[in-house]
Amino acid sequence: MTRTAPLTTRLLAGAALSLAFALPAAAQATPPAEPAITMVDIYSEADAQAALDARLIALKTVIGLKPDQEKLWTPVEAALRQAAKNANDRAVARAKAEPAQNFLDVLERVADAEAARAADLKSVISAAKPLVAALSEEQKRRIPAFLGMTDIPGKPQPTLELWIFEAEQE
Repeated sequence: MTRTAPLTTRLLAGAALSLAFALPAAAQATPPAEPAITMVDIYSEADAQAALDARLIALKTVIGLKPDQEKLWTPVEAALRQAAKNANDRAVARAKAEPAQNFLDVLERVADAEAARAADLKSVISAAKPLVAALSEEQKRRIPAFLGMTDIPGKPQPTLELWIFEAEQE
């Protein structure tokens, strides 16, 4: 004796089958979508500054600076702000640049951006060395993940994954 499926199950199966055939037709009839709004379109300079301010306050809080370490924070904050500003300036310049003519142009632009990010990182490192030397091991341990650093054995840290350079991300 065969058992028939309950009415609700048969209705759901029928609806699913109808939908499966209707979706391709609807997809063909749908006009092309408008271009997506990117963060660049809606993220103003004031928004970027507020986000950077919040991250710096949060980083300082995550580290948990002691009163004797506070004086060492100012150069670190200044270096991080400058690196973020430089990243934003590079993103603006890239948006205004003429399209690359060939793959060598692309490679040269990548090399220039990496060299600039490296110089910015060197400035941050230089400013941070005195502060980091004064931190406890517990304080030091909190910093990498907050900066957006990854820990993938055998792989280098991609600079664009650091929030310092987020303006350059696309």
